[in-house]
Amino acid sequence: MTCQTEGGEILGIPGVIPDDGKKYLHNQRLGKVVLLQPDEISSSFLYWYFLTQEFNLQLVGSASGTKIVHTAPSRIEACEILLPPKPEQEAIGSILDRLNDKLDLLRRQCQTLEAMADALFRQWFLEDPSPTWDQRALSSIATFLNGLACQKYPPVNEVDKLPVLKIRELSSGINEGSEWASSRVKPEFIVEAGDVIFAWSASLMVKVWDGERCVLNQHLFKVSSNEFPKWFYLRWCKRHLDEFIAISSSHATTMGHIKRGDLDAAVVLVPQPDEMQAMTAQMAPLLDKQIEITRQRRTLETLRNTLLPKLMSGEVRVAF
Repeated sequence: MTCQTEGGEILGIPGVIPDDGKKYLHNQRLGKVVLLQPDEISSSFLYWYFLTQEFNLQLVGSASGTKIVHTAPSRIEACEILLPPKPEQEAIGSILDRLNDKLDLLRRQCQTLEAMADALFRQWFLEDPSPTWDQRALSSIATFLNGLACQKYPPVNEVDKLPVLKIRELSSGINEGSEWASSRVKPEFIVEAGDVIFAWSASLMVKVWDGERCVLNQHLFKVSSNEFPKWFYLRWCKRHLDEFIAISSSHATTMGHIKRGDLDAAVVLVPQPDEMQAMTAQMAPLLDKQIEITRQRRTLETLRNTLLPKLMSGEVRVAF
């Protein structure tokens, strides 16, 4: 492997030091990679190789430890890598870098839309609320459907099945390690892209689901309403999330959670119908755009993750 590692033992994902003119201290348990033959290997290609399953399997095979799994610089150096000519390495790196740049742009666009929606919500409901608005419980403006104990609904065959949405999948998406359940559950327990999902146990979070069709597992609420628009109950769930996290942390249990009573105690301000309509005209397009951008991100991530092993193994070659 034509690189040298400096620093402590490492087992993890690679990162790139930002080109911002600043200097950074090199902490222990991080390995800095220095190319010994920069004329023969592209740093971008090497970065992407570090993200492949092939490299990860080599690292896992050389790892040791129980509580903290680690390897050593000498073992990392012993990992083998298939190197195409440097011009092809650069072409591969360029393709993957451009995909990453597009993903970063979409991520920043979503952050901007979220900031705009948050600013409007704060202005209307926190900074300048109307004294004529009704006060209601969060539990009264939407239905909070708890998921199934999906292990009780195993697939009956290889056709009528769907992946299970757990807290892990809510954070990182459906993957090879996801469990499966029968698709013959009640329709209300099926989660589609665009549904609002609230994790009420362990890692509390509120998200608009952006993955594939799946089955809702216990410890997750699917939040919906026939009375109010999606942006309204989504933003109020997010508004109360910090206090829900505080409540969860205060429980002296191994797995913190909130209860239905906490939803009953969370106060929501409800504007008049004509005001709600005017607000929806501003908020709904922001949320719709976020959902569309997130869908694009998922598509690009899938493309990148599909291309990565094929490009690195030589199964797919690029012109250079």
